[in-house]
Amino acid sequence: MPRITGRYAISTTQGEAVKAFIPHGLPPGEPALDQAAWERLNEDALTALQRLSAVAGFMPSVEWLLYSAIRQEALLTSQIEGTQATLIDLFDEEAGLSISNTDDVEEVTNYLQAFHWAQGQLRSETGLPISVRFLSEAHRLLLNGVRGTGKQPGELRRSQNWIGGTRPSTAVFVPPPADQVPALLADLERYIHADHTDLPVLVRIALVHAQFETIHPYLDGNGRIGRLLIAILLEHWQLLPEPLIYLSGFLKQHQSEYYRRLSCIRTEGDWEAWIRFFLEAVQSAARQSEEAVVAVATLVTNDRKRLLAHPKANAISYRLFERLPTMPRFTVDRVCQTLDTTFPTASAAIKLLEDLGMVKELSGLKKNRTYSYAAYIDLLSR
Repeated sequence: MPRITGRYAISTTQGEAVKAFIPHGLPPGEPALDQAAWERLNEDALTALQRLSAVAGFMPSVEWLLYSAIRQEALLTSQIEGTQATLIDLFDEEAGLSISNTDDVEEVTNYLQAFHWAQGQLRSETGLPISVRFLSEAHRLLLNGVRGTGKQPGELRRSQNWIGGTRPSTAVFVPPPADQVPALLADLERYIHADHTDLPVLVRIALVHAQFETIHPYLDGNGRIGRLLIAILLEHWQLLPEPLIYLSGFLKQHQSEYYRRLSCIRTEGDWEAWIRFFLEAVQSAARQSEEAVVAVATLVTNDRKRLLAHPKANAISYRLFERLPTMPRFTVDRVCQTLDTTFPTASAAIKLLEDLGMVKELSGLKKNRTYSYAAYIDLLSR
């Protein structure tokens, strides 16, 4: 007999009566979770996270890793929702260069702002705890701008929403009625802060993410906030010291399975299959991030050696090189501002890196030239 994970209530929206799903609270029960179904996967995922943390500790600058990892996650979690922005678009926007798909890039940068705010709250003694208020403020930042105006940024929804289909009656899934949302989120908040549990931390994160997506408390942005919550909980529960993995890469690659496993929790009570899928995602993402750390470290170390061996290398060219992993697209003016130096001095430093084949000029212009740390961007874009 399948596990019952919720109940249905009749809700009316746009003149149509629909069956809205109201999930039971966490943890799942009747029957209790079969821990043998995912015990080995949990151990493997934890080992992968520990390896990633250890390898990252050997990097000269954790800032380099975080710069790319957080942007990868911001980009991929937004792409799951249909944005078309690329990594180069994001780098160009940060460099102050013109881009065509400004709305899509704005959604990605909004995610970055929401994440940095949430992480800052988590690390501050006076910051908000993970709570409804915490999530709603992150949501306000996420939807700030042109596409979020009519989506009640920072506010729990006051109307019935649905997922899939052109109208409520053809929906793939109908979340709980709006009047149930505050109580459901309050219950989820209590579960996050519960003192005692017999479930591993990664499993608890899997449960929290699925429960949040089922509640679907906002008119828009639920997927991105739910995945942001994963990253925050990985740090909050001390599984990673920094947000080094971009889990959304795996979820985007297996998007249909991602949605199917969430759906099967509601329709079949199959929490175990979702937990296995989530643990596989964590393990895969951690391994991919570990490979990226090694690749970036190798590239930067080799390029640094070549620069230091050059007879014309000086303090400015070295300082510029050290900024490249967090400034992979740039102009001469940006280098002047970043290094607080003159135009001729900045130009000479760029020319040296260009002669060494580390940076490439992209515009073909004599003025207002644009440069790229091409090998680094190629590495991140694979």
